[in-house]
Amino acid sequence: MKSNMRQFLLAGACLAGISVALPAQAASPAPAAPSAPAAAPAYSTATTPIGDLLDNPATKAVLVKDVPALVSNPQIDMARGMTLKQVQAYAADTLTDDVLAKIDADLARVPAAK
Repeated sequence: MKSNMRQFLLAGACLAGISVALPAQAASPAPAAPSAPAAAPAYSTATTPIGDLLDNPATKAVLVKDVPALVSNPQIDMARGMTLKQVQAYAADTLTDDVLAKIDADLARVPAAK
């Protein structure tokens, strides 16, 4: 009886070892390393001063296309140090969230000045 009990325990231990080993062997492959986060756009309505946007021909073209009345406004020079997002508080009818999103999408296509 001792022999049968010993074989039973030995068999149980072996099976326990196999059942523990199987999940580790069948584990899913390690996840791929996360890719580098996308680079932030060089220009944005929230971070780039209007003066910088006006001084760069490529970004000024975006403003002329998307908000021509703002670019031609004689008071625009007073806002050169502000961002379009900051000016939105004073020109909410012109610089709506949708307009700023469109400008940001267009600015994202403009490479950073060297």
